[in-house]
Amino acid sequence: MNIKELTKAEEQVMQILWQLKEAIVKDIIEEMPDPKPAYNTVSTVVRVLEGKGFIDHKAYGNSHVYFPAISDAEYKKFTFDKMMKNYFSNSYKSLVSFIVDEKELDIKELDELSSLINNLKNKKS
Repeated sequence: MNIKELTKAEEQVMQILWQLKEAIVKDIIEEMPDPKPAYNTVSTVVRVLEGKGFIDHKAYGNSHVYFPAISDAEYKKFTFDKMMKNYFSNSYKSLVSFIVDEKELDIKELDELSSLINNLKNKKS
């Protein structure tokens, strides 16, 4: 499947569906922060997501129970890969440098990062 980038509203619905595993539109709305959007608005977003292949449904009479067709891990990988390509020229060194500089990591966090790198090196050896 060719994954596409989600709008903010689509991503919000997907985050809720990933958490709930399956839901009717009313369940999705209940999980949204106030002020809650209109039923028709959320229903439209759900149908768009279904059209894009992100979700599917099971029909029970007139009711539809929606569930994710792709996992949150798949979408995370897609967004991460896009970010790496567009902002860091696919350079992990650039990414780590950015995080260290911009997020002002303290010594403990830097030690944890270094330890993680060493563990990964040992696994690859």
